Amino acid sequence: MQVDGKVVDGSLLGDANGVEPAPGRVKDSGKWQKPRFSRKALMKCCLVKWIIASTQPQDKDSSDSDLELSTVRHQPEGLDQLQAQTKFTRKELQSLYRGFKNECPSGMVDEETFKSIYSQFFPQGDATTYAHFLFNAFDIDRNGSISFEDFVIGLSVLLRGSVTEKLNWAFNLYDINKDGYITKEEMLAIMTSIYDMMGRYTYPCVRDEAPSEHVDKFFQKMDKNRDGVVTIEEFIETCQKDDNIMNSMQLFENVI
Repeated sequence: MQVDGKVVDGSLLGDANGVEPAPGRVKDSGKWQKPRFSRKALMKCCLVKWIIASTQPQDKDSSDSDLELSTVRHQPEGLDQLQAQTKFTRKELQSLYRGFKNECPSGMVDEETFKSIYSQFFPQGDATTYAHFLFNAFDIDRNGSISFEDFVIGLSVLLRGSVTEKLNWAFNLYDINKDGYITKEEMLAIMTSIYDMMGRYTYPCVRDEAPSEHVDKFFQKMDKNRDGVVTIEEFIETCQKDDNIMNSMQLFENVI
């Protein structure tokens, strides 16, 4: 995968054994390559690019109306409240909302829109399943649509949240059935969906069994009491204590 002219490892998971090869080298097995993400590349969020690309030049002062709220059926909460709930500035929220409004005049995003977004940004892979899981993570109230408020609150956590906030969000993504636990099957489903979406962009090429191997190693580390599930406490504790896992979690930002 090329990012800013650099080859980037797309495995999304480092070596779960915690052993890194020398800089610039690939392990003999070809399963691990040290990721080289620039800060600029990490901030190239697909959802933000989708929104900003839809933003049209505004002729009138944005203060004329609070984000032109009267033009949509679903009106977002006041800017002051959203600014307090997120780490975006007022101008950033205004820009995001203009693009959101252009793409989603109803003021709501559905799952098909997410699938369309990710199929555009990852045309060589199959992004359908990953887009489905990601949509469910944003769809907090599980009603099949995402409001602008939920959208920017989620983006704020992913792009500017603390480590703990990001890990909580990642746990919610992995917890597919939202029962408060992650099973090995759920973790494998998420990892496989990412490989399906990005596999053809990776170097070295990802082997079919790679997702399962990585999940087996990570799940063994996370499931401290060997009860077959990972709790939020186990997830956060393991991630924070294992630099290798933290590196792989941070790479999520490249597929959001």
